[in-house]
Amino acid sequence: MAIDTPAPVAPPATLPAGPARLSVRDRLVLFVLCAAQFMVALDFSVLNVALPDLGTGLGMSRSALQWAVTAFALPSGGFLLLFGRVGDLYGRRKLFLSGLALFGAASLLAALAWDPASFLTGRALQGLGAAAIVPTGMSLLTTTFPEGPARDRALGISGTLLSLGFTIGMVAGGVLTDTFGWRSTMALLAVFALIVLPLAPGLLPESRTPKRPRLDVPGAVTVTAGLLSLIYALSTAAEQGFGRLDVAAALVAGLALLTAFAVIESRTAAPLVSLPMLRRRTVAWGNLGGLVTFSMMSTVVFVLTLYLQEVLRLSAFLTGLVFGVQGVLSAVAGVLAPRVIGRFGARRTLVGSLAGQGLFVAALLPLNTQGGSVWLATAAVSLASMCHLGAIISYGLTVTSGVPDGEQGLATGLVTSTQQVGLTVGVPLLGVLATTSGDLFAGVHTVIALDAVVVLGAAALIALGLRSVRA
Repeated sequence: MAIDTPAPVAPPATLPAGPARLSVRDRLVLFVLCAAQFMVALDFSVLNVALPDLGTGLGMSRSALQWAVTAFALPSGGFLLLFGRVGDLYGRRKLFLSGLALFGAASLLAALAWDPASFLTGRALQGLGAAAIVPTGMSLLTTTFPEGPARDRALGISGTLLSLGFTIGMVAGGVLTDTFGWRSTMALLAVFALIVLPLAPGLLPESRTPKRPRLDVPGAVTVTAGLLSLIYALSTAAEQGFGRLDVAAALVAGLALLTAFAVIESRTAAPLVSLPMLRRRTVAWGNLGGLVTFSMMSTVVFVLTLYLQEVLRLSAFLTGLVFGVQGVLSAVAGVLAPRVIGRFGARRTLVGSLAGQGLFVAALLPLNTQGGSVWLATAAVSLASMCHLGAIISYGLTVTSGVPDGEQGLATGLVTSTQQVGLTVGVPLLGVLATTSGDLFAGVHTVIALDAVVVLGAAALIALGLRSVRA
């Protein structure tokens, strides 16, 4: 169990309940930061529906198509912590703008790709740009908007757009691919970057720590290599299973490198990750909540997509409508969440949101092979997503509350790393039970049951872990 540290943690429960008024400049800053986050979230899902068309167009085999996803996931997850700290030390605005420029250029390269190698290069550079955008964008948000209603509202809008980006990407990917071809999905991302990049320099303030200690190079190397190994192993296992030699080797290497990273951080004078910060209960338990809500919700979306199309035989368009309802209710939750947090506090909202997510996932258990189940699926996954969005916003607030501005890049780097790892591990760990089952419907049922148990168990553990946190 995590140990309390002497540093005080401001209790979110004391925040006023009313929403904060934002100035015109604040709104523009929020637009730039949220548009960039939305663009990255869109990239997670917009290509999924286009993969068969992409494979035909570039001559990629079915087994090779997983690299269209993995090539992005590797750098976007592996470099998050490193870039979060680099932004702390050398300037978050500078790194954010560099990431935007790289992401836009890489999206254009992917849209114009002439063979698999050029396309995968574009995807990898997109991931590298995303690894710079996400932690620095979140740090700029939390340092621009002070703790209280203003930050609650800003994170509420950011969390809503994050969820909407993933959902809209699933719908837009199918529409764009059917209408204009797979290249239009990558061109859309380049257009987003082209809109945001010219606005950012004049609006975003530079932000860095007042002191500039040396970068922890050994820590940076071990944590980046460790995350790359783990993400590669889990991403590959989602398609190929855990029996492959390279998957097992990458898992072992990843765990060994992250263990070495922990040892290095305990002995260096200027660590990449502050171990005292990790011993904060709010940081430890908050990140656990983030890991669970992202990994388990992405798994539910994955298996429901299989269920709706393979069991109920819905078209891709109707399946997209189901997740469109989910996206609308997620937007409603994004509006309500800051008010709920203002009334009950981030910690209680996190626990309650996880409990709600688990209960509504459990409500999917009565699904059957009859067409009428589509209504139950739509209602339950949409309500679970509302709770999921509440968990996203409240876990970010729980982790970053009370953290000095000079360490916000580190704290938000942990938040976004948790997000990326959660999105990566859910499907390989649970979703693979559905894809490898001889009876797909039975496999989906098993995954839903395990998913609900994990979320509800995490809600109980986090409630106990955060109950003893003292202001």
